[in-house]
Amino acid sequence: MARAKNRAVRAARGRWLLFLDADSRMAPDLLTQVLAWACRGYPAGSIRIVADSDDWLDRAFFNLLEFGKRLFGIRAQMFYCERELFLRLGGFDETLHLAEDREFLVRVQRAGIPECHVATSWIATSPRRLHALPCRLGMVTMLGRWALAHWGIGRGWRY
Repeated sequence: MARAKNRAVRAARGRWLLFLDADSRMAPDLLTQVLAWACRGYPAGSIRIVADSDDWLDRAFFNLLEFGKRLFGIRAQMFYCERELFLRLGGFDETLHLAEDREFLVRVQRAGIPECHVATSWIATSPRRLHALPCRLGMVTMLGRWALAHWGIGRGWRY
């Protein structure tokens, strides 16, 4: 996926990039919110993720992840970035199959570039992976994979 995203960035011509997955959709006001943060001096930032589902457990799972991201200042998952900055930092690491976004945003932080978390809007994403195993065990495996990926473990494993 990192290779495809890097290729898309090279083809893009706009100043701003917004990364979301194929099974995701953005809030109607997301672009306005992203540009507001960018105008405040944040050339990159993660975006709040919500479950694209009416199921209370799916929604609770994504809310828990968002709570953890805010509590610990973790920048991950779908995000926006100024195109020039993305290219200057080398784009996504194409050897990664998981958490390439996390790895990129860590490079943004280490470079001392201001970044934010857009919590005033959202991207809704499919919870299909949470349902991959019976008895909601997909939630446990996804949480485990994301936690390991946060610490740099298993990012090269196939998703």
